[in-house]
Amino acid sequence: MKLYDGGRAPNPRRVRIFLAEKGIEVPLAPVDMGALGHRSAEVTGLNPLQRLPVLVLDDGTVLTESIAICRYFEELHPQPPLFGTGALGRALVEMWQRRMELNLLMPVAQAFRHIHPAMVEWEVPQVAEWGEANKPKAVEFLSILDRELAGREFVAGDAYTVADITGLVAVDFMKPARIELPAGLSNVRRWYDTVKARPSAAA
Repeated sequence: MKLYDGGRAPNPRRVRIFLAEKGIEVPLAPVDMGALGHRSAEVTGLNPLQRLPVLVLDDGTVLTESIAICRYFEELHPQPPLFGTGALGRALVEMWQRRMELNLLMPVAQAFRHIHPAMVEWEVPQVAEWGEANKPKAVEFLSILDRELAGREFVAGDAYTVADITGLVAVDFMKPARIELPAGLSNVRRWYDTVKARPSAAA
């Protein structure tokens, strides 16, 4: 088994944090995305979309997409449960994971990809107006999340889950995307400080 890893990029980091929370060690194959290593013949042969992470199993099966990889490990190592427990618990985690991904991580990523000078060769064409248009979308969702977090410790309830991992990675990615976390979101800041302090956040 080998995990092709992309360093500080959000999706590879989501998988590393997930594995750290589970206490699972997987051999990593570092890929220098800054040098466009994800477009190499080797990575392209495994994932024609040229995206990371990529998990290659011992039998040669290839899994891509960060949440699909996390689900695979959840099935193999169900404790601690990071996708919820029971029908309702799993549905709530799925709901919030999707919300965090679509309404926070994606707008932040679009802002970064379409505005940051380092992404000129990656995002062709870069559309600065689209990048700027996504900034308020992320901030608006954080305001909604702040109200939700007034009544619970973590994004999907009282337990840390994959939805918190996605949220942590998204908020950290706001800095290179040049999006400021509004000062008044006290519940988001309390949640962020809590999840950022977990040892897995350094994975």
